[in-house]
Amino acid sequence: MAVQPAIPPLRCLRRAALRPSAAPTTAIRALSTSTPLSRQTPSHRTVPADLVPEYPYGRFETYKQRNEGLYGRSKIRFGNVVAPKYGNKSRTSWLPNRHTKRLWSPALHAFIRTRMTASVLHTIDRLGGIDEYLLGSKAKRIKELGPAGWALRWKIMQTDAVKARFARERAALGLPPKDGPAGAPEFPTELAAEGLSSEAVLDEVDAMLKRDEEFVIGDPAAEAEDAAAVEGRGDAAQQIQKPE
Repeated sequence: MAVQPAIPPLRCLRRAALRPSAAPTTAIRALSTSTPLSRQTPSHRTVPADLVPEYPYGRFETYKQRNEGLYGRSKIRFGNVVAPKYGNKSRTSWLPNRHTKRLWSPALHAFIRTRMTASVLHTIDRLGGIDEYLLGSKAKRIKELGPAGWALRWKIMQTDAVKARFARERAALGLPPKDGPAGAPEFPTELAAEGLSSEAVLDEVDAMLKRDEEFVIGDPAAEAEDAAAVEGRGDAAQQIQKPE
């Protein structure tokens, strides 16, 4: 058997280097980021905070989520779950039944998007719309609105539809129409005829408060004359009723 000549190792390495590699090459992926999804802003946050009057009852200090929606008087309730068989107690809590709704506002001609509880939504349906709920004038309703509802209330009160509605209510009550900016108190014509301004009257009132002086409402001389006239009529009536 003939012995085959051995191939030099250097020659094998050269052949291996010249052969094309069959291993697949991986493509380098470029770094890219996806744009974040846009999130709808609640309607009460679109109201300029510097124009809204201060909420008379302040912000809620417990269950602060009520500051960002219409939660009414709902809060987190805490209690125990008692096992019926052994009477074991497990501490638990119950959150309000909260929903995010888009309700149509006829005054704004737009949707109002906000968080609210199921009880508030039931009240809105019963009243006939979110405008009627926000325009409630009782103290209980103002407390239920919270800062978010207070801002929405101010926003719809600036519309022409609500201003016309308030004007009709004033006319039905026999009150004169309101002149000047909305909510601005009218300066009395009697003081204006005397040449006084609102700033002068306020300064005088502040000075009287510092001196602890009493405020006299009305004309004392006219009141004394009226009292004397009433006493005179009383004496005349007694003389007529006195038997002869």
